[in-house]
Amino acid sequence: MSYFYDLWDDFISLLFPRLCYACGDHLVRNENLICTQCYVVIPRTKYHVEEDNPVARLFWGRCMIEKAAAFSFYNKGSRIRNLIHNLKYKGIKEIGYELGRIYGVSLKSSGFTDDIDIIIPVPLHLSKKQKRGFNQSDLISEGLAIVTGLPVSTNSLARVAVSATQTKRSRYERWTNVEGIFEVTDPESIRHKHILLIDDVITTGSTIESCANELLKVEGVKVSVVALAFAVL
Repeated sequence: MSYFYDLWDDFISLLFPRLCYACGDHLVRNENLICTQCYVVIPRTKYHVEEDNPVARLFWGRCMIEKAAAFSFYNKGSRIRNLIHNLKYKGIKEIGYELGRIYGVSLKSSGFTDDIDIIIPVPLHLSKKQKRGFNQSDLISEGLAIVTGLPVSTNSLARVAVSATQTKRSRYERWTNVEGIFEVTDPESIRHKHILLIDDVITTGSTIESCANELLKVEGVKVSVVALAFAVL
């Protein structure tokens, strides 16, 4: 039976080729979303096993982050950038789940998530979420949760103001652009919890800083940070 299924799958692939969302090459049998070569060659930062790393240093002297890490590097033309672009702007939501799951395996096996209580995705403003149809950080968080077994909360933190795009803004402009735009909506649900804050890309850390500063106003809260990619400026 599986033989005929494989033949049918090969026939459909000839008519409607499935392409890797990272490099654009054809996917072969048993590959899904990302080809094997891309899965292997996408550079991993390994920051989750280094307490002193470039993502963690972004927040030194700015806000109290327990630990911080990113899966890969967000560079022009990079495979991870292509994947995130296809996720955010072409609506290939499965990419968010898959990348969250892949990184979740590394985070769990290294012990990074051992003392985490809850996952909170960086929220989008309601108007932007309605326009896009989803929040990419929610999808990444769900992938992480599948592997780690941690609960995800999407209603403890809200984005209460719309900010202009961060693209091409200076570090100071990025910080002022997101200052005070987040609000804790359910403090009781996070009191005395160690939160893992999830975003797709960290550039200057301004958005994460704004989120963390609000979360840290709640008694006993600790915050750690994870992103799919780190943009090296």
